[in-house]
Amino acid sequence: MDVLSRPAEEFTNDGTVEELWAVQAVDHAEVHFNLLCSVDPRYLRLTRYDDELYDQFRRIFPDMNVRVIDENDLKSSEGKTKWRAYMAKFSGLDDYSVGTLLRANAEEEFRPENAILVVRAQFWAIEIARNREGANDCIRDKFRGYLVNKEDE
Repeated sequence: MDVLSRPAEEFTNDGTVEELWAVQAVDHAEVHFNLLCSVDPRYLRLTRYDDELYDQFRRIFPDMNVRVIDENDLKSSEGKTKWRAYMAKFSGLDDYSVGTLLRANAEEEFRPENAILVVRAQFWAIEIARNREGANDCIRDKFRGYLVNKEDE
């Protein structure tokens, strides 16, 4: 019997894979926040493609408020359609579709109430815009000396 013709109920998610993904997502969030606490975000480059990612983001989402992200805007039918078009342009980049945590409010630290699950291409687009447009400027002053480390928790 062909595996693709079997009922979906026969398959389950591997808990180990989910746990490894969660650890990787939290590690990425911690590293990113620590960078924001340490350097001027206006000079921070997340990828070698930042210019293209940003230009395309603002072409497709010219009025998107990157200071406070509304998860419903990302996941609405219209939002999904626009994001699919955006991500298709960057499908050749490594990790563009990896699940990543994004801070909903740019002025706050990572914590469960301020985290939205997005794909890496969305994370890059929004965080690059935040860096270039000044939305992340307050982080270094507000959290100076505050480095996230999961072993401290």
